[in-house]
Amino acid sequence: MERFPPLRLLATFETVTRLGSMREAAARLNVTLPAVSQTLKALEEHAGVELFDRSTRPARLTDAGEILARATRDGLGQIAAALEDIRAMHGQADRNVTVACTLGMATYWLMPRLPDFYARHPDITVNVQAPSTDLPHLAPGIDIALRYGTGGWREGRTRKLFDELVCPVGAPALVRRLQEEGGGLERAPLIHVRSPHNPHWASWEDYLRERGIERARMSGESFNNYVQAAQAVLDGRGLMLGWRSISENAVRDGALVPWPGPAVDLGTAYYVTVADRLSGDGQSFLDWLTSHSDMG
Repeated sequence: MERFPPLRLLATFETVTRLGSMREAAARLNVTLPAVSQTLKALEEHAGVELFDRSTRPARLTDAGEILARATRDGLGQIAAALEDIRAMHGQADRNVTVACTLGMATYWLMPRLPDFYARHPDITVNVQAPSTDLPHLAPGIDIALRYGTGGWREGRTRKLFDELVCPVGAPALVRRLQEEGGGLERAPLIHVRSPHNPHWASWEDYLRERGIERARMSGESFNNYVQAAQAVLDGRGLMLGWRSISENAVRDGALVPWPGPAVDLGTAYYVTVADRLSGDGQSFLDWLTSHSDMG
């Protein structure tokens, strides 16, 4: 047996592990779901071990799968970088930067600020990718990842962009009615952002615990991304945790208002992770991004 499997097997494996879903990978690769499944089984046969634990839903990487996922991500990343170097040597490289971040970060923080970047760098195109798993990371073709959490990522080079503060927000009419009725956070209708992929996000439980507020039931509408949850809040269906960076525009415009009380620092922040080999255009975007770190 050849030591190195066909590249298409590794490319499919990398796409599945990056997106966190075989179905999402099939759509991205424009192939059927059974085709993706067969490709992964062929790779497992080549490796001689199972790469996925299929007893869980969704399937999770085994220890062997984690090792191969890291190696594949790094290896394909080096190939992509080498191709960019070759194109640059022959004057064929497009001037672009690809950034991965959460859907909420892209919608409410990055996109409103991009016109300023384009005004300064009109020849550079910024491609924004928001993975469905809500877990942006460096991968082949990704130059920069913007991530929320406590840090500690191992790939690339990471620096803190800005600390994050959390404060409940709601539609003005709902907040006014709850206050007139004398209701507090113990009984207010809550909107949750919950997903198997985002346990790193601070929750209502974390916020209420930090504030010393007891609540008997944590029921309420749940959504798997911040944008859908924000729309429910704008519709007046409940309060949600507002991250300063991605709710500030709606608060400033009056579409949302903060719930009375202090904002809470839960020890989380937004970080920027960059590839070890960053292009000159990527460095220009990083410098611009860092200059906006006081605008969290």
